Order: sequence, then C-alpha cells, then structure tokens
Amino acid sequence: MPSTPRKSEVLASSLVSSVNHALGKLLDIWHQIGIKEEMQLERMQAVKLHIENLLNEMITEECQLKERIESSIERRKKELTSLRNELSLDPYLAEEGISILQMEKDLRLALDATLKEKNERLEELKQLQQQDEKLCAELFTTPYYIPTGSIPSRLQLEELKEHVRMRSDEKKRRLEVFLKLRNEIRQYNEEIGHTPDSTLEKEALSDDEEPFCLTNKNIEALQTLVNKLQLKKGSVISTREALKEKVRLLWNRLRWPVEKQEQCKMNIKGSITQEVTMWEEELLRLEELKKENLKGVIGKVRQELDLYWEKCLYSTEQKSAFHPYYDDNFTEDLLNQHDEEVMKMKLLYEKNKALYDGIAKWEATWKQFMELEKKSTNPNRLVNRGGTLLKEERERSKIHKLLTKLGEDLKRSIESWEKEQGCNFLIKGQRFLDYMANQWEQHKLKKEQERLTKKEDSAVLKTPMKRLAGSTTQTPLKTRKLHGITNLTVLRAASCISLTSTGTAAVARTPIPVCKTQSKSTPPESRQPARLQEGKENQQTSKSINQFSYLDFTKDLSKKTSSTSEIFNSTVNENRY
Repeated sequence: MPSTPRKSEVLASSLVSSVNHALGKLLDIWHQIGIKEEMQLERMQAVKLHIENLLNEMITEECQLKERIESSIERRKKELTSLRNELSLDPYLAEEGISILQMEKDLRLALDATLKEKNERLEELKQLQQQDEKLCAELFTTPYYIPTGSIPSRLQLEELKEHVRMRSDEKKRRLEVFLKLRNEIRQYNEEIGHTPDSTLEKEALSDDEEPFCLTNKNIEALQTLVNKLQLKKGSVISTREALKEKVRLLWNRLRWPVEKQEQCKMNIKGSITQEVTMWEEELLRLEELKKENLKGVIGKVRQELDLYWEKCLYSTEQKSAFHPYYDDNFTEDLLNQHDEEVMKMKLLYEKNKALYDGIAKWEATWKQFMELEKKSTNPNRLVNRGGTLLKEERERSKIHKLLTKLGEDLKRSIESWEKEQGCNFLIKGQRFLDYMANQWEQHKLKKEQERLTKKEDSAVLKTPMKRLAGSTTQTPLKTRKLHGITNLTVLRAASCISLTSTGTAAVARTPIPVCKTQSKSTPPESRQPARLQEGKENQQTSKSINQFSYLDFTKDLSKKTSSTSEIFNSTVNENRY
C-alpha cells in the first residue's frame, strides 16, 4: 500500500497549486490588458521576487523564534540547576525525544515549582527562627544556627522544627517548675510570716506581665530559696513545738485547769512565727508563776522522774546517785537540775525504747511461763477432763518457744547496743544478759532440786506403807491431823492410788489393814502385855506416819503426774506421725 502523505506535504502541494493558479490568473489579466510578453515577464519576475522575499522573511522569523527558544532553554537549565543546588535537590533530568518547545515548557514549569519551594522554605525559616530566637531568649540558650542568606535544606528545616519543639517543651517544663516553686514560696512566706528580701524573690512573686526569665540558674536559685524557707519553717515549727512542750509541762506542774489550757490554745492563732511569739509570752508568764510555786513544781518533776526511772528499770543505787532528788532546799537551781535529769532519762528511754519494750515483754512471758511451771506440779490437774493436760502442755511449749525467741532477739539487740556504746546494758543495777541467764539457771536448779526431793520422799514413803500393810495389831491407831488431813487418811490415799502406764488412777484390790479393838472377853491380866506391845508398835507406826506429810505426798504425786504427762505427750506424738 502506498504511504499516506503527511499533512504538511499536502499543504505544500496546495500552496504550489494556489501559486500556479494565481500566476495563471495574472497571465490572463495581462493578456486581456494587452501587456506585452516582455512586460509580463518583468511583472512575473516581480511576483516571484515578492513571494520569495515574503517566504524568506517568514523563514528568518521562525529561525529567530527557534533561537530564542533554544536560548531560553539554556538559560532556564542554568537557573534550575543553580536553584536546585541551593535547595539541595537532585539535578533536573529532561525528558528525551521531545521538541525544544516542549522542553522549554517543562523547564519553565520545573523552575517555577523550584522557585515556589524556595520561597516557602524561606518563609518557614523566617517563622521558625523568630520562634527559636524568642524561646532561646526566655530560656537563655543558643538558637539553632543556619548561615545567613542561605536557603535551608529540608533536613535543616526539620532539625530547626525539632529544636523549636524541644525549646517549647523545655519552656513548659520550666514554667511548671517555676509556678510550683512560686506557690511554695508564697505558702512558706504566709506560714512563717516571711517578707521577700532579695531581687530574685521579688521578681518571682511579682504579678507584672513581664515574664520571669526561666533560666536554669534562676530555677536553681528559686529551688534553693524554697529549701531555705522549708528549713526555716521546720526550725520555727520545732521551736514552736518545744515551747508548747515546755508550756504543757508547766501547766501540769502548776496544775493548770484544763479549761484554761484549751482556751489558751484557741487564742493562739496566726502564722507559725506569730504562734511562736505567743507561746513565748505564755512561757514567760508561766515561768513567773513557777518561781512562786517551786516546791510544788519540783514535786511534780520528781514524780515524772520516778516514772522514767521505772521505765528504764533503774536500781535503788542508780536512783540514789542523783543527790538533788533528796534535797529539800527548793530553789531555781534545784529545779533546773531536776529538769536536766528528766530530759536525760527521757532521751535515754526514747533512744532505747525498743529494748525496754522487749525486756518488758520477756518479763511478762517469763512470769507466764513460771505460772505454767507451777501449775504443772499441782496434783489436782489429774482429775480434770476435756484434754486439759494436753492443752496445758501445748500452751507451755508455745510459751517456752516464745520466751526463747524473745531472749535470742534481746541478746542480739543488747550485744549490738553494748558494742556500739562500749558499756553494759544494765537493768536494776546489773547486766540484763547476766540477769536473764541467771533466771534460767535458777529455774534449772529449782527443777533439779524438786526432782531430787521427790525421789527422796518417794523412798521414805514406801517404808512405812510396807510396815503398815504387814501389821496384824488389833489396837486402833491414834491419828494426828497434819495440814488439815489425818495421817491415816493420807496413808490410805497413798496406798490406794497407783498410776498405770496410761496415766489413769486405779484402786488397789487389797485394802489397807486397819487395827481393830481387842475382844472384851480377854481377861484384864492377859490384856496388859498386849497393850504394851501395841503401844510400842503404835509409836513406831505414828513416827513413820508423821514423817509422811501431806506435802511429801503431793510432791510424790506430782512426780507421778509428770511421768504421766510425758507418757501422754509421747502417745500423742506417736499418733501424730
């Protein structure tokens, strides 16, 4: 198939055809006019020259247009390259295979976009720098540096934004700290009646619109001021409390009515400093009254001193060492000596209160333990029901463990105290650890003595019982009351009661022989020798019975009870496992 001609070729053919047609018309007109052929050629030559000049002018104009476009392309390329370098952008890459007109258009649009971005960056830089400079001036810090006249890169703008954000957050933080410190300063000033005396404090408390310079140095100075005011408040409060305590002591010593005390407390109002002044005035007034009532006041102090002596477990010798206590010359100096001694004892007690409380608890537990030990020797406990023995043994074991633990804790604490103080910890004039050890030693010796006594009494008890069981004498025994119980009754109880392996009491099958009265049919003559023999036997029996007292019986019974308790506990433990 033949190729389709281009529009420009068709248009050129049409142009040639139009020129030929126009020349033909001109020739017809010239013939009709009668212009000679030589003149027609001249005219034709003029037409040709005119058409050629016209086309040449058009060609020249279009060439100039092309040159201008190409020049514009080069110029815009240079501008765009330079601008993108300033903005730290990548070089512009033109599209390949396009006309110079399209290239010029693309370059022009790219240059406009780059210029717009430049202007936006400069405007953003201006605003950020203004914020940064303001914040840095308030915080007394260095602004973010960007060379003057340069166009910031996107990275520099982001860093500047972050810098402004951080400065803004820092300002908020410092402002919060400042407001908090200012409120604390105002509160302390109000509480202790303090008047601002430094320039910094006056500026911080000022209500002017001019902002306070939130530098780190100023914040630290305000914090230091708050700390000083806090210490001053604490000192003033301590002074006030000390004055109140002194006034309270004088109220008690002077037996001041409670109504007047409460009324005085209600009248003392204001700042802490004002309250201190009022309490000082009250103390001075009471001091004057105290001088007028020294004897009664010293008596009150001595009562208080007695109380602390008891709390600190002082011995009579230690109390006697304070000679002013026994002085009856009531003077101001004597009162001061008593006050100093009370203060010394009070500090001693408060410093070692934990030890004294521990000793009191140990003493109470020891007393409870001794009561349980004494209770364990009571023979009447055997007749109780409902597991009383087991409960007692459990309670005694529990108390013994608690007593041991308290003793160990006290031993550690007191040994640590003695190591720190370099002296012994005394109660009632003796070292407490020695006292505690002595208590245990005495208890051990007492238990051993009781065991030996029971063993001896048991041996003594068995001999008269055997002799009594083998007697066939018919004469009645002369009984004698011992501790409200007859020897014969005790003897019967001792011989009838025996303890089995399970700890229960059983009555002996063989009754105790009892002496009967001799038959009346016996002649008086034969009765006399028998009476003499009976009297001798009765004397021996009575002597043996007298040796067996009720106390011996209870001791022997207690020993058997202890054995029964041990067997019972052993049985319980076996059942447990």
